[in-house]
Amino acid sequence: MRQNIASGAPWESIVGYSRAVRIGNVVEVAGTTAQDGDSVTGSTAYEQTRRALEKIADALTQAGAALTDVVRTRIFTTDIRQWEEIGRAHGEFFAGIRPAATMVEVRALIDAWLLVEIEATAIISYP
Repeated sequence: MRQNIASGAPWESIVGYSRAVRIGNVVEVAGTTAQDGDSVTGSTAYEQTRRALEKIADALTQAGAALTDVVRTRIFTTDIRQWEEIGRAHGEFFAGIRPAATMVEVRALIDAWLLVEIEATAIISYP
């Protein structure tokens, strides 16, 4: 059974995507940024990373998962020199979980104000 999780963003239906999709015990969370409506939350890479991870945590909850179920994150940044700030924020959420993680620099994200975009994969363990 497939469960699509929407964030309520108006462009989801235009672009044709979901914030997250759960099939069985696997949850894939789409690229998530600090974009909240018409504004970006946070002006630093650290603040934007925290906001993106908060949104990922919310999507996971809606899908019946938790941050502890995350096995993989993919971090895209427009400035790899900010890796320590991004890594510090990531570590605040995942230090005890330690998913496989990748961080790469990209030329641009969808909005010039965005510095970070994060994807996550979670596998829900059944007791």
